[in-house]
Amino acid sequence: MKQPFHHGSLKQALLDASGILLDQHGPDGVTIRAIARQVGVSHAAPVNHYKDRETLLTALATILFKDLLASVQEKLSNKNLPASTRVSVFAIVLFEYAMAYPNRYRLLWHTGLVNHNDPQLLDVMDQFYDACCAEIAGAGMCPERDVETVAIALWSMVHGYTDLRLTGMFEEKNDNVSGCPRLEAMLDMFLNQSHAKSPQE
Repeated sequence: MKQPFHHGSLKQALLDASGILLDQHGPDGVTIRAIARQVGVSHAAPVNHYKDRETLLTALATILFKDLLASVQEKLSNKNLPASTRVSVFAIVLFEYAMAYPNRYRLLWHTGLVNHNDPQLLDVMDQFYDACCAEIAGAGMCPERDVETVAIALWSMVHGYTDLRLTGMFEEKNDNVSGCPRLEAMLDMFLNQSHAKSPQE
């Protein structure tokens, strides 16, 4: 028997079902038919709220990115954090989120399923990126480089390492010299180099 929905509640139910399927089966397992089946409606019902699969998954990705942003903001609310630690928060939040929710993390960057030009998604992604740039600027990192260059370098390093961990190419290990977890050691190396004085100073 199909579950009845009040007007407006089906939209949220579709998102909830999408999240469940995403965790269970990965991005490719989240289809309109599977979502409708999970919710208990006809496969044509979701179109009343989301015109297609990409629209629905983009809405889901927006929610997930808002969760990431909220996690960063919560950690940065501690005003006693050193400047370099505040910068590393962005990397740590991304990595820990990926390890805890690998399929959610994969969806965020899935260009075939998510419209990254969607205004709402773009807005929250820009908020995340702009906040990272602001912390880098506030820390006075790598003054001989543009702030965005430093931010992109940090993001690329963390995303690359995270992706290789998710695919199983890299194992969870500590740095053999410092004894720190690999990501922590990488961030320490990156932040120390970024704070090094330029030859002109």
